[in-house]
Amino acid sequence: MAELKTKQNDASVEAFLESVEHKTRKADAYTVLEMMKEVTGEEPSMWGDSIIGFGNYHYVYDSGREGDWFLMGFSPRKTSLTLYMMNSYARFEEILSRLGKYKTGKSCLYITNLKNVDLNVLRELMEASLRYLQDKYSSNK
Repeated sequence: MAELKTKQNDASVEAFLESVEHKTRKADAYTVLEMMKEVTGEEPSMWGDSIIGFGNYHYVYDSGREGDWFLMGFSPRKTSLTLYMMNSYARFEEILSRLGKYKTGKSCLYITNLKNVDLNVLRELMEASLRYLQDKYSSNK
């Protein structure tokens, strides 16, 4: 089985954020950093070269594949701020309907600029995601 490439490491979160060239993306990243710290109660750490994660949990799939991952995280990418929170946004449609301007992938939320979303709703989404993951994986601890 292939080994997961994105692993928690000791690289500096601050140095990574300071390397972000896009001024708005950098400012948004610092806002999300503080919000995720408050919501999770965890300190941030680097996962791979470009993802900042908070907390962690151990997962085991039906296939037998298992690993460790962060409870939530983000990355200031070139085109948007990418937030990683839970494995499906479908269960959070009501909250998303109030968020503002965003796009989603399977487990990613893409926000071009935080001024285009309601930060209170974003916090609500983070809190709901955290509860979902804690409930789902609490039996694995």
